Amino acid sequence: MNNPHRAQRALDVASDCLAVRFTEASFAFASGSTMRGEGNVYSDIDLVVVCPNLPSAWRDSFEMEDFPVEAFVQDPETLRYFMDMDMQSGCPIMVNMVATSTIIGRDGVAAKAIQEEAQRLLARGPKPLSGPAYDRMRYIISDIADDLRAHRPTAEVAGPAAMLYPQIVDLMLLGRGTWSGRGKWAPRMLARFDKRLADTLNAAFAKAALGDARDLIALTESELERHGGRFFNGYRQEASPKARRVELLD
Repeated sequence: MNNPHRAQRALDVASDCLAVRFTEASFAFASGSTMRGEGNVYSDIDLVVVCPNLPSAWRDSFEMEDFPVEAFVQDPETLRYFMDMDMQSGCPIMVNMVATSTIIGRDGVAAKAIQEEAQRLLARGPKPLSGPAYDRMRYIISDIADDLRAHRPTAEVAGPAAMLYPQIVDLMLLGRGTWSGRGKWAPRMLARFDKRLADTLNAAFAKAALGDARDLIALTESELERHGGRFFNGYRQEASPKARRVELLD
């Protein structure tokens, strides 16, 4: 439900946050469903705060004037680091916040340049699936699907099915060259891209939650076939050479 009055209040609160809590900030990007007038009473204000120079970035969660606020406090270098991490992950959380935000603060020119960069990154789309992360994704999906094949109590079906959900959405979206999402954004992104596919997935998970995973297994197998099929045999993952303790155990 569109609520322009609440959106304006949220913008005023975001500006107050910058003036009161982050006095050293050059500018901030205020985003989220509340800022778009689409939020509910539980929706928070996402505030990407940019300071000239910081020892390290941090996240700050607080309430201000009845609004929950999630502040991501950055400087230009840390912000670009996290935006790059988004690009690598295929889930552009920070990039999207910056790209779709309202700019507040004193240095609007610098903020606009970063926002335009974020918009270009979004338009570029994710990199093609490849390498160890791609292999691990297919392995995890194949392994969970195998767990679901056996006859199990309902709770033992629902648990692995919940673990499978973010993995299969990533494969569906990133495998088709479009951005994925986390949490509530995963089903939203899938529905925006292909509502029929999203409806099919939702129906399969609804049945799995009741203990019947057959449709979910079939859909998972269909998705894996787009990427060479089930991937378990031959999968290998190397531990870091630093993964050892040199002292003897008592």
